[in-house]
Amino acid sequence: MGKAMARNLANSQRGDTHPVLLYNRTTSKAQALVDELGGQKVAIASSLEQVATECDIIFTCLPSDAIVKDVYTRFAGALKNSQHEKRKIFVEMSTIYPKLAGELDTLMTGRHTFFITAPVFGAPPAAQAAQLIIAMSGEVRAKREVAHIFVPAVGRKVIDLGNNVERGPTMKLIGNSLILGTVELISEALTLASKSEVGAENIGILIKDLFPTPTWTRYSEKILKDDFDSSTGSGFYIDGSIKDATHIRNLAAEKNSPMPITDIVLQHLLTARALHSSDHATGSKFPQLDMTSLAAGARVAAGLDPFDSTTHENKPVGEE
Repeated sequence: MGKAMARNLANSQRGDTHPVLLYNRTTSKAQALVDELGGQKVAIASSLEQVATECDIIFTCLPSDAIVKDVYTRFAGALKNSQHEKRKIFVEMSTIYPKLAGELDTLMTGRHTFFITAPVFGAPPAAQAAQLIIAMSGEVRAKREVAHIFVPAVGRKVIDLGNNVERGPTMKLIGNSLILGTVELISEALTLASKSEVGAENIGILIKDLFPTPTWTRYSEKILKDDFDSSTGSGFYIDGSIKDATHIRNLAAEKNSPMPITDIVLQHLLTARALHSSDHATGSKFPQLDMTSLAAGARVAAGLDPFDSTTHENKPVGEE
């Protein structure tokens, strides 16, 4: 996701602007983008501190709350040591717990510094096509400036959630609950079809005709094909989904708003990861599980193979 957004930001820049400055813990990943786009559009930063001190707008997209907190602590330290006078906007795009956003706002906001949250909705193909939806919250002028960059360079729409920076991450978690719940519902339906005379493939056809949306179609096809490998770049790593589901449950508990479907989703994600861990010792065909592998939970509960649907018994159409 981060690579696709960085590419689109770089390609949207005018010829007279500075190149987009990239930082990644794995330098080779940033170098690959430089090799692809050229040094006029992108350059590699040697450190996070360089990003904080040299850039006017800093976008972060990171895998966990702990890493986000560490990165922003380093940003704050760099700015304090540099005693900067330039206006800066920090745009946090990760999926984090809302209270952390509030802590980061306190840490980063100052006379010349603004912090906003802007998590995005959309799968990797949507990121590549600059069709993401951005949920943005924070200071009005900073949001306006960043929104003009985001659309059309990164996404197709910005949803303005007001000044409270916790609202962006809150909406992101609620939106992810819809996605995870959809994958769970599809998994259960396909599993039941596999154990009946209908056949999972026919339910896949029904989904395309009855719910012709990219989300339903894409996830049903991935489950039908046992496309559970996130290392190909087409999916979302299961550990990230477990983190998200845990955040959703904690937010639901904090707000006294039960979400039983998310409870089931987390159970099935953990089941899939545990099965993969034991299977990996004997040579799993999936180097890295995608979140759609939560279908393994429904399959195992129904007595079916978790990751290989070719072993599921389906009665051919028109047999009778």
